[in-house]
Amino acid sequence: MDLHLDGKTVLVTGASGGIGRALALAFAAEGARVVCHTHSKRAELDAWLAEQDWRDRAVAVTADIRDPASIAAAFEASGPVDICIANAGARPAASERLDACADDRVRETIDANLLGSMWTARAFLRNVAQHGVRGASLTFIGSTAATFGEAGHADYAAAKAGLIGLMRSLKNEIVTLDPIGRVNLLEPGWTATHVDRPALRNLDNVRKVVQTMPLRQLARAEDIAQTALWLSAARHVTGQIITVAGGMEGRLLWEPGDVDPEAIRANAQRE
Repeated sequence: MDLHLDGKTVLVTGASGGIGRALALAFAAEGARVVCHTHSKRAELDAWLAEQDWRDRAVAVTADIRDPASIAAAFEASGPVDICIANAGARPAASERLDACADDRVRETIDANLLGSMWTARAFLRNVAQHGVRGASLTFIGSTAATFGEAGHADYAAAKAGLIGLMRSLKNEIVTLDPIGRVNLLEPGWTATHVDRPALRNLDNVRKVVQTMPLRQLARAEDIAQTALWLSAARHVTGQIITVAGGMEGRLLWEPGDVDPEAIRANAQRE
């Protein structure tokens, strides 16, 4: 299936992370020029890009998405950008009730996941206006935490939920700059990546996650990337929330004995 992305320029924020790498690979496979963004892992990103056979169509940029001027400069250096995947974000490792959360943690989480995405979107829209891009596509990478909440990570869930209102507003704004421009939101659930695979050693965690899903498996990073790829090419889809989480619900669907975490982990780690 030809997605007509050959020659298009896509900027992926957080391209040094697990889902970010998969996004870069997916778009490169379709012939796109890929601008790979990172904040603090430039050496790691450069080394990875050097191994890719599409490196002649790749550009690495460094920016702090929490700084409006920094991410704006990254777009300025990239030339016309047809597609933006606002993927960069950060989920605090520690689980803490909101009443125990420090002020700095809450602010940093909102900055990284909501404001960072907003500054990225603003820089992209300005790029679209400056270069007269037509058929522009912006996809935010959110989280199922926005839909179901996540105890111990209320700050993260609130930040990702904010992307819903942002997306629904911008899908009406982008068309004033590009009459066929589109904005969507993709919400992954727990996804196995090269970064997260150590967490799969905890079989209790694996079991708990899939007990809320009819599909007894975890997403892989490429599952998220392939959905983002389709959204970027779906010319009549805008203002939509696409969830990639195996049919996750806010309730238990399986008894503990019905779930084989070893098989799930092996499937998630299969290349």
